[in-house]
Amino acid sequence: MTETARLLLLSNSTLHGSGYLDHAEAEICDFLADVRQVLFAPYALRQQDIYASKVAERFGSMGFQVHSLHCTPDPLAAVEEAQAIFIGGGNTFRLLKTLYERNLLQPIRCRVEEGCLRYMGVSAGANVACPTIRTTNDMPIVEPPSLRALGLVSFQINPHYADPDLNSTLMSETRDERLLQYLEENETPVVALREGAMLRLERGRLMLKGIAGGRIFRRGEPARELSPGSQLRL
Repeated sequence: MTETARLLLLSNSTLHGSGYLDHAEAEICDFLADVRQVLFAPYALRQQDIYASKVAERFGSMGFQVHSLHCTPDPLAAVEEAQAIFIGGGNTFRLLKTLYERNLLQPIRCRVEEGCLRYMGVSAGANVACPTIRTTNDMPIVEPPSLRALGLVSFQINPHYADPDLNSTLMSETRDERLLQYLEENETPVVALREGAMLRLERGRLMLKGIAGGRIFRRGEPARELSPGSQLRL
């Protein structure tokens, strides 16, 4: 993480009982502030035209114009010229594979680290902001060249985090168990974000925002609860 990087990373795009990005509208508007145009990466879903239209309509209602990378003749030039990029949710493996194929990882990383490009990611878009995508919940429906991602933050994210249901009769692994298995093989800590939670990084300060909390998992330590408004030091 650099002092100049500006990121807004959301666990999810839709909450039960509300519309697309409704729960995050105030935070998005504050984060983008003086930006008027947003570059959108729709690569996590197959129906990219439909996805781009949905995002353009929603951001338009907030006062922002959206240009989708899949309609851009020169994606590299679009990244170089953009002030903000929004990477949407879907399948993380498909998203990362396409970013590799389009040679977009390095240009996005450099622009964000230099403070020239504000980065907003939801779910899969939050996953690819991490060093790797090893803590995604998604099925590997395609195979990217590597699990290494943008590395804009120094920790892993697990979006859509669900607490163990102590009353459940299911005998399958809980999310906690899977994250502990990750830490058996990896040292990088994991920030698990519940639905409605988001992380905002500006001026080197990382804050947990939104209407829900999360948990931080570190190797050899009990998981620690995180509340909205908490400042994280990772």
